[in-house]
Amino acid sequence: MTLKEIKEILQAEVITGGDSLDLNIEFAGGSDLMSDVLAFGKPGILLLTGLTNAQAVRTADIIEAKAIVYVRGKKPTPEGIELAKEKGIPLLSTKFIMYSACGLLFSSGLRGVSKLPEKK
Repeated sequence: MTLKEIKEILQAEVITGGDSLDLNIEFAGGSDLMSDVLAFGKPGILLLTGLTNAQAVRTADIIEAKAIVYVRGKKPTPEGIELAKEKGIPLLSTKFIMYSACGLLFSSGLRGVSKLPEKK
């Protein structure tokens, strides 16, 4: 599924990275806890979050997320926007709550992270 299709499904606004809407997204995950994102995220993920500070962008960069969708109509801070531009991470915002946004994407064929990391 492309980022453009995700934008349409979620009726999302593009905050930055409008030239990246042809990105192919294979799976997604949603969390407001960046520790969970670090534990369960993996490269290529679409991150859905309500956390608007630059930490969400830093975390997305660490796990090599392809893009971030902010839920509940939230928008990132100016610092987060600048960091996303610097790192090449597209940012979108949807008015849907996390549960609905994830459900819409799942029912449209976008899957979540397929397995939990192995315990050590």
